[in-house]
Amino acid sequence: MSTVSETSLSDYYDQAAMASAVERGQHRDVIGGMWDEIGRLQINFLKANGLTPASTLLDIGCGSLRLGIHAIDFLDPGKYWGTDLNTILLDVGYEKEIVPAGLANKLARSHLITDGDFSFTGIPEEVDFAIATSVFTHLPLNHMRLCLANLAQHVTSSCTFFFTVFTPPEGALVTQSHSQHRGSIVTHPHRDPYHYTVADLHHAATDTGWSIEFVGDWDHPRNQMMVKAIKS
Repeated sequence: MSTVSETSLSDYYDQAAMASAVERGQHRDVIGGMWDEIGRLQINFLKANGLTPASTLLDIGCGSLRLGIHAIDFLDPGKYWGTDLNTILLDVGYEKEIVPAGLANKLARSHLITDGDFSFTGIPEEVDFAIATSVFTHLPLNHMRLCLANLAQHVTSSCTFFFTVFTPPEGALVTQSHSQHRGSIVTHPHRDPYHYTVADLHHAATDTGWSIEFVGDWDHPRNQMMVKAIKS
């Protein structure tokens, strides 16, 4: 895709804006804020669903390590991997969050990989858990499909992949914009932030190597719903 079309997908693709926010000390805010609340929500959810210190975790769209700082502390050394399309967020997350927390001995900087097209180059082939929080809420459905297909082809181990989406209210038309009942967010069928039906999720996963289970509400403060994908 061209730079213009990528930037039109989501503000997250505007790397100049990301760099400016980081310079202003807003690396926590630029990924959506709620740093402590959502970071703890994610790690607690993963632990409740089988994550152990010995597990290998892939954090897709990890940003400046809102989940990462909790996961790295919990996991054995070298078990956390993160990808993001913005190198500057990976850099600032490592330098401003991981190093000051005394966790650099558990995470090599090389475990944080710039990946803007879900290629997963440099990620190990054996991954126990993957998670993508607030990623597909900002992307068209075919990006979700690309991620699912590429991850299934890359990972050789059994893997559980959790990711979040917005869904329209029950019984509402998917073709209309809708207010989510938490967080005062309005989602759309055609632009960021996107919403999808459960049928959309199953369609996106068709022939990708994953089976989809809609988990639903997991107490996300902005009403993002959780989806579980299992390699089939």
